[in-house]
Amino acid sequence: MKRILLIAYILAYFSYGQKPAFDPEYPSGKLFEYAEYTQTDNRDFSLDDILKAENLNFKDLNSENHDLGFTSDRYWLRFKLKNSSDLPKTYYLSTARPITDVVNLYSIANGIKIQRSGDQIPFSERAVDHRQTIFNIELEPKSTTQFYIELKSDGETINLPLNLYSQSEFILSNYKQQLFLGLFYGVLLLAGLIYLFFYKSLKNKAFLYYGLYVFSIALMQAALDGFVYQYFFPNGGYINSRMVLISALFSNFFLLKYCEYFLNIEMHLPKLKKVYKGIYIALFVVFAMIFVNTKTLELAYPISNLNGLLSLILILVSIFTVRFNKISVDPYFSIGIFFLVVGLLGFVMNNLGMLSTNFYTLNSSKFGTGFEVIFLSLSMTNLLRKLRKQKERSQELALRKSEEISELKTYFMSNISHELRTPINAIMGIVETELANNSNSKEDRKKYQVVRNASISLLSNVNDILDFEKMEKKELVLKEDVFNPSLLLNQISENWKLEAIKKGLNYRFEMDSEIITKVEGDADRLLQIINNVLSNAIKFTNSGTIVFKLKCVTQPNNFSKFIFQISDTGVGMDKESMATVFDSFNQMRKNHKRQFGGIGLGLNIAKHLVDLFKGSIEIQSELNKGTEVFIEIPLKSVAETGAEVAVSQNKELQNPMHILVVEDNKLNQMVMRKLLGSFGNVTFSVVENGKEAIDALKQEVYDLILMDLQMPEMDGYEATERIRGGELGKVIGNIPIIAVTADAMQETRQRILNQGMNDYMTKPVKRDELFQKIMKCAEYRSELNIVA
Repeated sequence: MKRILLIAYILAYFSYGQKPAFDPEYPSGKLFEYAEYTQTDNRDFSLDDILKAENLNFKDLNSENHDLGFTSDRYWLRFKLKNSSDLPKTYYLSTARPITDVVNLYSIANGIKIQRSGDQIPFSERAVDHRQTIFNIELEPKSTTQFYIELKSDGETINLPLNLYSQSEFILSNYKQQLFLGLFYGVLLLAGLIYLFFYKSLKNKAFLYYGLYVFSIALMQAALDGFVYQYFFPNGGYINSRMVLISALFSNFFLLKYCEYFLNIEMHLPKLKKVYKGIYIALFVVFAMIFVNTKTLELAYPISNLNGLLSLILILVSIFTVRFNKISVDPYFSIGIFFLVVGLLGFVMNNLGMLSTNFYTLNSSKFGTGFEVIFLSLSMTNLLRKLRKQKERSQELALRKSEEISELKTYFMSNISHELRTPINAIMGIVETELANNSNSKEDRKKYQVVRNASISLLSNVNDILDFEKMEKKELVLKEDVFNPSLLLNQISENWKLEAIKKGLNYRFEMDSEIITKVEGDADRLLQIINNVLSNAIKFTNSGTIVFKLKCVTQPNNFSKFIFQISDTGVGMDKESMATVFDSFNQMRKNHKRQFGGIGLGLNIAKHLVDLFKGSIEIQSELNKGTEVFIEIPLKSVAETGAEVAVSQNKELQNPMHILVVEDNKLNQMVMRKLLGSFGNVTFSVVENGKEAIDALKQEVYDLILMDLQMPEMDGYEATERIRGGELGKVIGNIPIIAVTADAMQETRQRILNQGMNDYMTKPVKRDELFQKIMKCAEYRSELNIVA
């Protein structure tokens, strides 16, 4: 009884000065016109405190969705509902934004009833199981009920909507709202996925940033609409209370990045790029503020909205400036950005209290984003068309470039061949002459042999690299020189024997006594095959023995089959490795951690060269026991006269020869002086380029020209063209010319022969080969004199 009297007293006391009760059955105006609100700052008032306080100043609501702005203060709202009918009535009251932290409804009739809501309590404790702030209102017949609503936020905007629905009205309103939101989020999800797919295919960052923007704006709207709270953080908590700010900052960042890339700000407006960077820094600072403390969190809300407003202004300025500079901007992009700016501008200005709150301002960002997605999708279609055309133009350009690159590649390989072989030529030339000098001591000769072995190994790697490029283009062709295989094979065997002994290995070389002494073929390529196989044998053997065997079997039609067997006791190979042993760069694929070195081309090139010789190569190996390589190569035998043998042994020509050496490299000049000086009946002069060669030919009579190709002022090609063109007379025009070059490319060899040179030698120059070619040219010179 006392409690009833107390309640009656309180109702009677607070009825004085309050607005009349609102009757939903017979409404006169709207509910907000019957409601009042007051601010209690940060004071944690209870309902009892509110009822007892005498100095609270309740104010009228000025709209059906009264906006209190960004605030962390507590507010109380009061109104009365009247049921004038004879039956009880049930209504649903929708109030406050879904992201408001605390929303509690107190109803005072026959006692005090409390219903709790807000996104900082577990979702299961809400008065009504709904993402929005909904309360169930029950009115007894012929009664008036007093209501108080308590509201509290962490700095976000607080709105005071008061919408009262009957049960049927509430169901219909929810149906319309779900239909609208389903369409809205569906469009965003579809657009975001499509743009990310486009980015994956095209790697254009405009697609990436716009796709991420769409997802982040969808996340922000989902947080504002209460979906994030309902489905992801139903217990409220730390992240849930900050999700709106987090997603808003990300959407702001991705939108700016998208516009920056789409408009190509860095190229078209480099000065404005600094402004973009400034806003990125501001976004980062605001993001940090979210997690510092409650005060910085409260400040982050208005600053974030203000930053969003500045970002929209920056985007508009960027579009107008680009257009002002006569740079084309897709019209659909401009229209889409216009709708986005209008929508977000209405949303931000509403949050900042610059626009009144209503259905359109509350959902302006949704309307703007929806239209924006439609028009920007059209602009993306134009971008795709533009990218397709650019790709077609790029393909045409790439085709032309590939043709140019092919020519440049040939030129580059020619130059790199020259640059690599030139210093090797100098080293090997000096070593060869010193080894031929019998006055050198045994110790000195050993040192020169070490240098020669290292040079041969380096030259082999250079040849492998250059040959691999030729093999790729199927341009590798064998030469047809006459040489003594036993001398060359003995020499290369001695080179690797020293390497084997240095490594502590036993080495044995067994050569057939019946081996042919003069054959026709490509001596360099034959040595390259044996060099690569012997190199592998020693490289992959840490202990044991290396055996190199050579047999020669006579074949019909003056051919001899050279049979090589190279065996080792090294690491061997398993079946898996055997299957790929002839693949290029095979060594790099193995898990040897580079302990054996090499570039992995040796056996690949050896196999290719053996095939060019029309021979065969076979490998047998067992893991941890060793490897055996069997090679068969047919070579054509050449008969040798007694006179040739005598001259070759003596290294002295029957008739004197005066030779002009055209060479610009000082080291190579020194090498040629040493080599030519070791021959009997040979005199020579040295000039540095083609121009000096022309002058020398005008002043003195020469029997032979050794012509380098790549030289300053006038190269070997131009000099040869002038000589063969008859500029210096018929006699000089027919003088034998041997190209001596570091360029080992097949194209170079063919060009030399086409230009009228008589022969071709690659550096490093071998003493025996040089003498043989000089002899050949001496015979050619004699024939010309006889004819003349």
